Amino acid sequence: MTYVICEPCVDVKDTACVDVCPVDCIHPTSEFPELFEAANQLFIDPEECIDCGVCEPECPVEAIFAEDDVPEEWDHYTELNAEFFQ
Repeated sequence: MTYVICEPCVDVKDTACVDVCPVDCIHPTSEFPELFEAANQLFIDPEECIDCGVCEPECPVEAIFAEDDVPEEWDHYTELNAEFFQ
């Protein structure tokens, strides 16, 4: 399991989650503009994430969910986060 950043992060990109991540697995799209020009949010690298969960309560817009807890209307963000790092 990993953590997924969903729709509330779009156009917000508050970096409180980045500041607390012990493995630096949360990345803004500006680091990879050639991959996702249209996506304006933060992404969690599923290969780097250690499932510690410290990012989830730090998100001021409640955009971060454990993969199994992503709300149904935002299910596609699980795939979007994974695709971002392929």
